[in-house]
Amino acid sequence: AVLGASLLWFGWFGFNAGSALAANGLAATAFVVTHVATAAAGLSWAVMDLVFNKRSTVLGVITGAVAGLVAITPASGFVTPMASILIGIGAGAICYISVSFCKAKLGYDDSLDAFGVHGIGGIWGAVATGLFATKLVNPGGADGLFYGNPGQLMIQIKAILITMAYS
Repeated sequence: AVLGASLLWFGWFGFNAGSALAANGLAATAFVVTHVATAAAGLSWAVMDLVFNKRSTVLGVITGAVAGLVAITPASGFVTPMASILIGIGAGAICYISVSFCKAKLGYDDSLDAFGVHGIGGIWGAVATGLFATKLVNPGGADGLFYGNPGQLMIQIKAILITMAYS
C-alpha cells in the first residue's frame, strides 16, 4: 500500500506540474504545492486518527496523502505554497470525518472510501480554489475570495453542483 501511494504521489507531480505545458515557474509552483498539500494532508489525517483513535496508522497517513493529492489538483496552478498547506490540512481533516463518521452515519457502501477521499477531497479542492486562487501565481487565472473576488468562489460552487447533478 505504501509503495502504491508513493508511486501515485510521484506520478501526480507529472500530472499537476505537467498541466502547465512548459517547464516554467507555473509548473514549479504546481509541483511545490502538490508536494506540500499532500504532506500536510497525510499529517492532518494522522493527527485526526490520533485524536479520535489514540493512534495513527500508516494506512491512514497514505489515505490522507491521497486526499491531499485529490484536493490540490484543481488549485495546483492557482495557489501559493502557504495556501496549499491549508488545503492539505483541510483535505486530511474533512476526508477523515467523511470516511470515519459520515459513511457510518449515512450507511452507504464505500469499501475503498473512494467517495470519502476522492469525492469529498475533490469538492474541498474545488471550493478551496475559489478561496485561495491568486493572479500572483497565475496571471491568466482569477483571484479567489481571499484575494477580493467572491465571484470565483460562486463559480466553483456552481461547477460542483452542476457536476453533482450530472453525476
